[in-house]
Amino acid sequence: MSQQKNKNPNRLITIVVLLAVTLVILLALLVFQRGLGNGLVANSPTPSGNISPTSSGNEPIETNIPDPTPTPEPTPPPEITDPEQLVLDITKLPSYVSKTTVSEGTYQKKFSDGATITYSVYQNDKKVDYKPDYVLAFPRAKAYTEQQGVTTFRGNNYRDIASYGTRDIKEKKLEIIWEQSTGAISAHNSYWPGSGWTGQPIIINWPEETRKVMNINEEFKNKDLTEVIYPILDGNIYFLDLETGKPTRNKINLGFSIKGTGMVDPRGYPLFYTGMGLNENNGKLTEFKYRAYNLLNQSEIFSIMGRDSLSYRGKWGAFDSSGILSKETDTLINVGENGLIYKTKLNTRFDAASGTLSMSPEVTKFQYKSSYNNPGADYGIENSPAIYRNLMFTVDNGGTLLCLDINNLEPVWMYDIKDDTDSTIVLEETEDGVFIYTANEVDKRCAGGKASKADCNIRKFNALTGELVWQRDYTCYYRSGINGGVLGTPLLGKDDIADRIIFPVCFTGSQMDGKLVALDKKTGEEIWVRELANYSWSSPVDIKSDDGKTYGLLCGYDGFMRLFDPMTGEDLDKVSLGVNIESSPSVYNDIAVVGSYAQKIFGVRIK
Repeated sequence: MSQQKNKNPNRLITIVVLLAVTLVILLALLVFQRGLGNGLVANSPTPSGNISPTSSGNEPIETNIPDPTPTPEPTPPPEITDPEQLVLDITKLPSYVSKTTVSEGTYQKKFSDGATITYSVYQNDKKVDYKPDYVLAFPRAKAYTEQQGVTTFRGNNYRDIASYGTRDIKEKKLEIIWEQSTGAISAHNSYWPGSGWTGQPIIINWPEETRKVMNINEEFKNKDLTEVIYPILDGNIYFLDLETGKPTRNKINLGFSIKGTGMVDPRGYPLFYTGMGLNENNGKLTEFKYRAYNLLNQSEIFSIMGRDSLSYRGKWGAFDSSGILSKETDTLINVGENGLIYKTKLNTRFDAASGTLSMSPEVTKFQYKSSYNNPGADYGIENSPAIYRNLMFTVDNGGTLLCLDINNLEPVWMYDIKDDTDSTIVLEETEDGVFIYTANEVDKRCAGGKASKADCNIRKFNALTGELVWQRDYTCYYRSGINGGVLGTPLLGKDDIADRIIFPVCFTGSQMDGKLVALDKKTGEEIWVRELANYSWSSPVDIKSDDGKTYGLLCGYDGFMRLFDPMTGEDLDKVSLGVNIESSPSVYNDIAVVGSYAQKIFGVRIK
């Protein structure tokens, strides 16, 4: 007991000393903080509230809590555009099949279903054992071009969008703000008025350095010009101001119908590429060509002949497809109704400072024969190729869906679609993989009296393996010259409608009507189906408002452009553009542009 009593004073002294030291340290820190002024401690966030002097200490303390600092959005990594980093080694794909040699320069592949493809590659019209001297692979769709606008059919190499820019859609109304008159062409037992299928206008906001050296009318030389370039059925290529519809320069008079969609160079170079759909005008004939125009002076700078001895199609040589260009490698990819696939190293030289432009093209041709196809007219491609890296996807008139390595010009896989397919394949890259969507028409299965109707098949494939993910069928009627099934390219949902893909289907109940169907991307199940009294060959377009809501545009045989809600399929507004609209609109900010059989081009405000 006595020993414990003797220890207590020592403990008390120790505690007092520790408290004193702590107090000294706290006072020192306070002095140090005041002395720092703008030092590290002073820069720390402090509450701005205070305690009232009359507070008893038991009352709630009012404190102004500072607004939280928003977490900055992470900077997205730069897009990879180097072909060396993008190219896929096709020998490592699950779908890869080795080739066998048929003869010198001719090869064959046999796939698991027993189907074969026999192919050759030609340079300077001579068969070669092709080995590329550079690597060709495309970047993702968002890196296809840095230009402002819609520069090719459905915007890019994924073929997934035909709108550009921003718009504040509040009234949900459409208003015609300008019209431009066009013309028509007559051919043997046919008449081609205004603009037709696919007929999507090209829209580009030109870089200033390019605009100033082109032969644009003086009133537009110093304007921040967004130009509409529109080749149509009347045989002319129109150049119009997006805002007013006024001609920005003289039209190019080709003199023969252009059915497809052109392409402006994605580098902002003054180059425009277009095919032609017919080679007759009121009894006058000419050669089929795919052309490149120098827009410094609107002269033809390069062309590919459509009639080719290498073609299995014979004399037919139209070009309805819209080309696609690799800006990284200066390489043009286009396909013909002659059944040939073209890979052209352009060797382009453009100097904006001196206003000079030149080309020295080197054309390579890919020729193939599919066991799915019948001889003759089955060879020919009218849709526009979709490309993922070095894999190109297209379907021919005979129904051969082909995945082609455009780097080595070697087939990767193919599938029998069973019928002609004019609708362009749409490609989607997701966390689950890379996929393509395609739909055929009702043509060769019914032609010649074989049947009055057949199924239109909408399909989703794994793009790398060729595996069929799902298939949705719609029975459609056949009508000679105007096929049933799907002719328009689907609207691929994004953002708030990312779960769906929307197809227009023709002649589902008669030879005049149709449906607009929204399908679940993952399952192919119907989300909604809208009955159309009049069919549509036009491709629906998605447009996103500033508030994040997505809307759709659809044109049809009845001559109306419709603004619809892609969540439900219901119309919000419509405006008449006269008569049949086979063409597909392009949209730049809040202005949609499209032509119709009424022999007019229209600018339509989305309000």
